[in-house]
Amino acid sequence: MSSLLYLIPISLILGSIALAAFIYTIRSSQYDDLDKEKYRILSDENIRED
Repeated sequence: MSSLLYLIPISLILGSIALAAFIYTIRSSQYDDLDKEKYRILSDENIRED
């Protein structure tokens, strides 16, 4: 029973950190254009010729 006194706050802290990271990624527009990234590998403009 005493272990719950430690585990519940730890899980709440880790959950709030994960939620804050998710909200940060949404606000920084990382999920705006997901279709562009799957075609980026096919473009020739990022090819380096040595």
